[in-house]
Amino acid sequence: MGSPVHRVSMEDTWSRQVHPDIESERHVQSFCVEELTNILDGGAQNTALRRKVESLIHSDPELSLKDNYFMTQNERYEAAIKKKFHIQMLAQRLGWSADSRELYYANRSLSGDLGLALQFIFQKALRSLGSEEQIAKWDPLCNKLQILATYAQTELGHGTYLQGLETEATYDAATQEFVVHSPTLTAIKWWPGDLGRSATHALVQAQLICSGAQQGMHAFIVPIRSLEDHSPLPGITVGDIGPKMDFDHSDNGFLQLDHVRVPRENMLSRFAQVLPDGTYIKLGTAKSNYLSMVVVRVDVLDPEAKVLDYQTQQQKLFPPLAKAYAFHFVAKSLLEFFHHSYSSILDRDFRLLPETSNIPGEMYPDI
Repeated sequence: MGSPVHRVSMEDTWSRQVHPDIESERHVQSFCVEELTNILDGGAQNTALRRKVESLIHSDPELSLKDNYFMTQNERYEAAIKKKFHIQMLAQRLGWSADSRELYYANRSLSGDLGLALQFIFQKALRSLGSEEQIAKWDPLCNKLQILATYAQTELGHGTYLQGLETEATYDAATQEFVVHSPTLTAIKWWPGDLGRSATHALVQAQLICSGAQQGMHAFIVPIRSLEDHSPLPGITVGDIGPKMDFDHSDNGFLQLDHVRVPRENMLSRFAQVLPDGTYIKLGTAKSNYLSMVVVRVDVLDPEAKVLDYQTQQQKLFPPLAKAYAFHFVAKSLLEFFHHSYSSILDRDFRLLPETSNIPGEMYPDI
């Protein structure tokens, strides 16, 4: 059997074996792999830092992904939240700032398995559409996880067509508040991540109504859960949309607002303002309010290719699909022949009887 040291050595050797086809391909490239890696990382120093952070993350048992595919939806969600907080505590201990390269590499190494991803989207929108005073107030609360925020744009009836959003925010000059409301079933916010169970605040995209006129889509920070006991606030109906195809770690949710009041200063006001008396002041173009999604989508560079455009999917799908059509029409032809032959036999015309004996028995499996 050999000594324990020998066995460890053999296991280590086996774990590093590579299929000869892959190994041969790795030796025929005409460029230096490490040099290309440095270019992709933006420099050798970044490559070294990335590898150091990834080694730290992957060696931490609290951040292990090995049991993910054995978990239920609730377990995946809970594990993703725990990992998010563990990463934040690690960042505090090691002195990683919110916008540091180290924290970026740490989050990327666990991409798809961390909770509270919409906090990032919320902050992007805040920094794009909010005033300097609003950023100074809300951004630190997000960084310290004193609030958990999400971005609520998509509705049951509308997605990226922002002009069609039905959620309304009507200004009440008497109280200097916005009344945020879902006037229809299709106005219910649907799908935002971290909304189902986690978020305490939502950046709600809604149609602004002030001075008796609709001013178009604007962004409003709306508290949705108590910071004391996490229960939904008055006028808020919120919950998880349930099982999905993937994204089990994320609590995608729904949000219905019933005349929820928020202070005037909760409307993000870099490009538009509502004065205390209800006067609307435009500081940019109407398209300025789309900036938050533009900024986010620059970070999400993957084009949405149709599944059927992938050759591997076509190779898997088209042959059995073609066979299904062939079997359908062959079966249809055989049944037509059989019924024609059967009618002829009943009329004592036996010319087709020999051929009917060749019809596969599988066509009538119950016989």
